[in-house]
Amino acid sequence: MKLGKFAGALLGLLAGAAFGAESKPNIILILADDLGYGELGSYGQKLIKTPVLDRMAAEGMRFTQFYAGNTVCAPSRSVLLTGLHTGHTRVRGNAGPQNTAAQTLMSGDVTFARVLQQAGYRTGLIGKWGLGLVDEPGEPRKQGFDSYFGFLSQTQAHNHFPDHLWRDGVKVPLPNDLVHLGAVEGTGYATKRLAYAGDLFAAEAHKFIADNAARPFLLYLSVIAPHANNERAKALGDGNEVPDFGPYADRPWTDTHKAHAAMITRLDAQIGELLADLKRRGLDENTLVLFASDNGPHEEAGPGYDPKFFEVCGPLTGMKRALTEGGIRIPFIARWPGQIKPGAVSTHVGYFGDMMATLAEIGGGKVPASLDSISLAPTLLDRGPQPKHEFLYWEFYEEGVSQAVLLEGHWKGLRLKTTSAPLQLFDLDHDLAEQHDIAAKHPEVVARIADLMRTAHIDNAYWKIPAR
Repeated sequence: MKLGKFAGALLGLLAGAAFGAESKPNIILILADDLGYGELGSYGQKLIKTPVLDRMAAEGMRFTQFYAGNTVCAPSRSVLLTGLHTGHTRVRGNAGPQNTAAQTLMSGDVTFARVLQQAGYRTGLIGKWGLGLVDEPGEPRKQGFDSYFGFLSQTQAHNHFPDHLWRDGVKVPLPNDLVHLGAVEGTGYATKRLAYAGDLFAAEAHKFIADNAARPFLLYLSVIAPHANNERAKALGDGNEVPDFGPYADRPWTDTHKAHAAMITRLDAQIGELLADLKRRGLDENTLVLFASDNGPHEEAGPGYDPKFFEVCGPLTGMKRALTEGGIRIPFIARWPGQIKPGAVSTHVGYFGDMMATLAEIGGGKVPASLDSISLAPTLLDRGPQPKHEFLYWEFYEEGVSQAVLLEGHWKGLRLKTTSAPLQLFDLDHDLAEQHDIAAKHPEVVARIADLMRTAHIDNAYWKIPAR
């Protein structure tokens, strides 16, 4: 990503040129959990109602080829926060409770929260973190957030009705009871469901905005919908948790399908309330709101849930835990009245790592010199040419080590589970569903991708790829 590193180095000189200190915009980044490319109306969904996010797309910009940092939670969020792809970022897989050190950001890591904090922003995290526990180097307050409220453990974050959350290092008890399952504190499911995490996060977001309305703020609102409660799915056969079925109560669907749709529509309504709050406070035109998902859609809610029912991947192949497009291509919407032209649709090829350079440029922050990050500001603000990535890179550590490269925006290379596996090649311009391996027809492209798979990865203490 040569252009990305060049752009990153220039940001120290250019940051703040477009927005003076007195006019720094607020920034809200809303991250859904396991929401598929095809689960919003603006991306083709027919059954699940998402009127607010559809309106947000109509009032702003919708990206059609934007990618998560990985196909599962922790590494995707590490890429998002650090601006480094999975061959370089600290956390490259879901390490689990047996190896928390491998899923923890360290003191030498720099997040976009730290960059904006140093640029004068009040920074807050609400919701799911997953990159460090209390008193670890990866705890949010040690990674640039002035405050946080939510789940530190991503495994506990499976539970939508938890018995506790965390606020700035202090455990906050909740009135839900808990049938404890698994090795991580707080995992399991509630039989008395009184406090829904998504509702608590929405209320906390309003409070954060009210408390910081007079100064520039960054709010990272990392919700857990529509992730399944995996432990409840294993125990009871239905991991889709929500207080009620909302507008789907009378649909002739299974209860788990009703619950899945209700989670998304409830989140959509909460985003609508957040946007209305910004408008009431006179902050609407000075706030950039971004919406994305951390990876592709899940199929983990139990045997009664069929992701094909909602066509959650749209035209793409694969789900969460796949490096095909369905596992990593995500919805991405940006709204900023007066700055982003309404109704815009961008085909620019970007990914989570670009958040670092983008937010730094818009917020007047200075980023590290070496990044895998290109600012999206030229596209968002329609100002000048947009630099492009030569390639994007992913690696995935389950059932072996898999790698993926997207070269020049359309050549997709996959090597699955082992470095000795044959490299598959797809041309997304003509085969979006990745059905036809054309590696034998393009040996020169295969050679370029193979070389990138070799050079884009740098071992760290916990994440290594065996030598070929």
